Amino acid sequence: MATVLESLRRLVVGRPYDTERLNRRPLGRFTALPVFSANAWSSVAYAPDEILLTLALGGTAALSLGPEIGVAVVAVMLLIVLSYRVSIRAYPEGGDYAISRANLGPWAGVTVGAAQMLDFVFTVAVSVAAMSHYLTAVFPVLGGAESAVAVAGVVLLALASIRGAGRGRRTPALLAFGLLVLLFGMIVTGLVQDALGVLEPATSAALEPVPDPAFAAGLGPLAMAVLVLRAFSSGSALATGVEVPASNVAAMVNPRIRTARFVMLTMGLIAAASTLGVMYLADRTSVVFVLDPAALQSVGGGPVPADYVQHPVLAQLANTVLGAGSLLSGALMLLVVVLLVLAGHSAFKSFPELASRLAADGYLPRQLLTRGDRLGYTNGVVLLTLAALGLVWMFQAQTALLVQLYVIGVFLSFTVSQLGMVRHWGRQLAHTPGTRARQSVRTRRLVNLVGLVVTALVALVVLVTRFGQGAWVALLAIAVMVLVMSRIRNHYDAVASELDLTPAEDARALPSRVHAVILVMSVQRPTLRAVAYARASRPSSAEAVVVDLDKGSTQELLAAWDRLELPVPVTVLASPYREMSEPLIRHLRAHRRTSPRDLVVVYIPEYVVARGWQRLLHNRTTKRLKDRLHREPGVMVASVPWQLSSAGGGTHRLPESPLGQTRTGPDQ
Repeated sequence: MATVLESLRRLVVGRPYDTERLNRRPLGRFTALPVFSANAWSSVAYAPDEILLTLALGGTAALSLGPEIGVAVVAVMLLIVLSYRVSIRAYPEGGDYAISRANLGPWAGVTVGAAQMLDFVFTVAVSVAAMSHYLTAVFPVLGGAESAVAVAGVVLLALASIRGAGRGRRTPALLAFGLLVLLFGMIVTGLVQDALGVLEPATSAALEPVPDPAFAAGLGPLAMAVLVLRAFSSGSALATGVEVPASNVAAMVNPRIRTARFVMLTMGLIAAASTLGVMYLADRTSVVFVLDPAALQSVGGGPVPADYVQHPVLAQLANTVLGAGSLLSGALMLLVVVLLVLAGHSAFKSFPELASRLAADGYLPRQLLTRGDRLGYTNGVVLLTLAALGLVWMFQAQTALLVQLYVIGVFLSFTVSQLGMVRHWGRQLAHTPGTRARQSVRTRRLVNLVGLVVTALVALVVLVTRFGQGAWVALLAIAVMVLVMSRIRNHYDAVASELDLTPAEDARALPSRVHAVILVMSVQRPTLRAVAYARASRPSSAEAVVVDLDKGSTQELLAAWDRLELPVPVTVLASPYREMSEPLIRHLRAHRRTSPRDLVVVYIPEYVVARGWQRLLHNRTTKRLKDRLHREPGVMVASVPWQLSSAGGGTHRLPESPLGQTRTGPDQ
């Protein structure tokens, strides 16, 4: 009969899946497109916000630079997309980790792996944080509870990932396409309204940001350059997630490479067009967005209306173009929420898979290789959940603060990957015959070289302009992760080296003698079973060991032993400090010094109980003792279980023993 905990587990997790379920049908173009583009498309929900809130530091005049910075960010994103389309040809199995490790060595691979793992954590945190703000825009009653909504979002995503995805994939695809229809419908409607001169200003257009003291005296050339670079580095969040299709080529239909290249290009063009449209309309409607709404004032210096609530840029545009409170506006924002959830779910899929690959290479604990009942990497999901919850709680679901740490890891991964591809094409060129073939390789190398230069420059800009805002924290986290993973790999290598057979060893070799030690804490049925098992193994010698914790109890135990007339001698070990482990360890070591070639087997009787809480009442001493014995060379531990009738093991009841009054050992 299933226990209550097992029933609860089945209710939460569901029934186990057969391993054959892993062989799922590959995705076609128009299913793979929304599934693997969710991360990139969801960036449109917060990348424009990051540009505008940074420009707001320079006052209202600086906000007019938004469209130009949007164009620059889009150009970088499209260049990265083109670079990955080239990388897919060489590495259809995909993944920056695989590319970097194959071409630049293990250290580069581990660095990229650490950066990507950190990126996936931030993807979840940023997605649920942005989701909470869009839900607040639709349901104002949630105002002030953004952190709680984000935490609930992480937990629900984790449960969905542990349960595993169903076979149906059309619903997420249809929802994503529905968002695109509404989003581009809003953009086109806004452009038509602007052309007709009927486009109304956004609600926030009546407000203006209070300039940062560093820019209060006016924007000089140097201050302008710093501000623009900071806005560009924040808006570079648009490029996050563009590598996802390149890492999932194997999940697409044949011809996989052509399908993946189509998905990447279409994904990039859609993200570019939507971002440019949003940035243009934000400029035309005079949208104002700041990190802290308290840094706003009415135009002319008056106070901000008491009922003003700042919503994300896309939500402000939806209310302005489609009508505040309209059905279309609400539907658009709800579909943005769905897209952000899909982006978070994508990270919950990618993180455990990357962690399992790193674990397979020995850089992470091998527990991350284990699939759960629903075929997902449950341990990886739990690890990601804890990390994302920590970030959401630490930054109070503030998307802008999370993005400051987000972008540097993304572009570090991009840069190292592109460097690996440049080196790959250089090697390929040396072994490619024919003029046309060599020219093709040179062209691909040039694309990746341009991608390397651009991503390296962007990474440098992000590092310099955002170092004080938290970029250093992300770099430190990556460095610590690399160090930890290297130590784990060194440990696994050392263990493998120690355990490998050498030519001098014979797998058939047996120990010269076996000495059996039966630990006796009471004269009861479990102890007699341990004695029987020890004798059945036919050791060279055997002894029963009693640790003298209490003189009276020891005398009673020895008297009971003598009455049984068992053919096993008893050794009593003095324990003046009432400690079980140390006297036994000293005794075993003394025997090992006398007979170093002997194998010592310690037989320990244990109880098997039915319920989890009952385990707290038994076997506590033996558990600690076994932990100590496992560290002793030349000593093996044999557990002899006794299934109590209450454990449901079907143990038959024996006649009452005359020794039934014998005292039980300490918390056995």
